[in-house]
Amino acid sequence: MASAAPQGLRDYLVVTLAYWGFTLTDGALRMLVLLHFYRLGYSPFTLAFLFLLYEAAGIGANLVGGWLATRFGIARMLAVGLGAQVTGFLLLSAVSPDWGATLSVAWVVVAQGICGVAKDLTKTASKSAIKLTAGAGNGRLFRWVAYFTGSKNAMKGAGFFLGGLLLELLGFRAALWAMAAALLVVLAGVLVALPPMMGRARASRSARELFAKSRAINLLAAARVFLFGARDVWFVVGLPVFLYASGWTFTMVGGFLALWTIGYGVVQAAAPALVRRSADGLSAEVPAARHWSAALAAATALLALLMAAGVPRADLYVPAGLCVFGLLFAVNSSVHSYLVLAYAGSEKAAEDVGFYYAANAAGRFMGTLLSGLLYSWGGLLACLLGAAAMLALCWAVTLLLPGGARRPG
Repeated sequence: MASAAPQGLRDYLVVTLAYWGFTLTDGALRMLVLLHFYRLGYSPFTLAFLFLLYEAAGIGANLVGGWLATRFGIARMLAVGLGAQVTGFLLLSAVSPDWGATLSVAWVVVAQGICGVAKDLTKTASKSAIKLTAGAGNGRLFRWVAYFTGSKNAMKGAGFFLGGLLLELLGFRAALWAMAAALLVVLAGVLVALPPMMGRARASRSARELFAKSRAINLLAAARVFLFGARDVWFVVGLPVFLYASGWTFTMVGGFLALWTIGYGVVQAAAPALVRRSADGLSAEVPAARHWSAALAAATALLALLMAAGVPRADLYVPAGLCVFGLLFAVNSSVHSYLVLAYAGSEKAAEDVGFYYAANAAGRFMGTLLSGLLYSWGGLLACLLGAAAMLALCWAVTLLLPGGARRPG
């Protein structure tokens, strides 16, 4: 037992560092694509469309990735995810200014889809590894999940800044090549440092078995759909276009999104200090999920009401209000990320996590699509109203979560 903890900590650190490298380039990719194609004259709705397959691919990638990680080992799937991201970067770098708009959009959508698969294969493998490496004890599990998710999102925020910087210094194609080369180094490190059979177990033998999750996992997945849909409905297109139309520069918009994401990650990492803990790991944590989701829904509704009432200087109080959104959202996300691992069985943790993050991807897809549609229909106000409605549904679902046993259902 004495050697198990250091080995678990070592593997946790290796997985975390690998996912940091992946997330840094993933955040940079979003800004590269957004800024490059906006500069080429693409409309807000077309920009949202470029990311739709990226988000949609994650639904299947999480489901299949969880099963594959159980069948072939977490370390192998982490390596596959990193390799797929490199492939996506190289495909994107092949886009030529001489191509027509239709071919360019189709090519980017497909390449983004590969990157979406890469993201969610890597995320499912990495989050599943935490369940194995944390060992016994809910306190350690909550802390390690929170540190992992918080630092990951801070790195994504840094990636937003990195993407804009690389685009300015190297250009679109060279920036993608540089990021592909960096990920190949990370991939080599994973292959050398992690046991290839890590997390391998008997996988589900049928689709019915794969989808037959506990009631707790199913409810938490439903809450996750609405939680992340509520974020992306204003984050992906609505807020950047609103701020730019209000007189903000590209640098100011990108800087705000980067700082928002970094701050969100810092709060996520601090979530264990903000949530009361219980001996069984659920009796205090489940009520916390309800209370924090109610607070987030109320804050979003209040911000929408201020805009609807025509309160002046929306370009100032909307970003401030969305910083409050980020704080509350970060704690909600961290509690959810802990609960899915607390509810999950150890033998098939990767499958449970994959199912849960498939719901996460479905929420992002819904939010991305609605971000373009609602902004076109009613501006940022419509996006915020949509977010408030989805958060109310998220809160309602959390009322049904079981919370007295370690693994109900």
